[in-house]
Amino acid sequence: MTKRVPFTGGEKESLYVALDRHRDAVLWKLEGLDDEQLRRPITPSGTNLLGLLKHLGGVELGWFCETFGRETGPLPFDLDEDEESDLRVAPHESTADILTFYARARAAADLVIEELDLEDRGRSWFGEEVTLRWVLIHMATETARHAGHLDILRELIDGRTGDHNRG
Repeated sequence: MTKRVPFTGGEKESLYVALDRHRDAVLWKLEGLDDEQLRRPITPSGTNLLGLLKHLGGVELGWFCETFGRETGPLPFDLDEDEESDLRVAPHESTADILTFYARARAAADLVIEELDLEDRGRSWFGEEVTLRWVLIHMATETARHAGHLDILRELIDGRTGDHNRG
């Protein structure tokens, strides 16, 4: 069952569900594909499904954990060395590795969301103070944006479209 933002829910619950339903859509876009399909570069820049999932895991850890002074654990990329490394899947990284990384990032972000209030403040990577509310809004839109990219890539691979299984 696809999650629905509650029509009369509280602000924090509504923002969380908005993010979480897009996270679920992202994972659904990868279901049923083999490793070659998940890694296949679809655009001239090399964008692929698994690379977008790796990126989303990285931004979840960055925005929810780093911003609020929490540990991220090991990252499978080094943005200082290569600013696009979070979008690429190295040959030694398995599909399972990237799925596990995304699950770990999601769980770490959920813990921050659970523990903090919407007004709690952290420091962004670019130095500005931000609230948990702002981070939730930003991540819901970021995840939705990339879910749209994943939808287009998936359609180009096998014709499957949509944001959840309707069957």
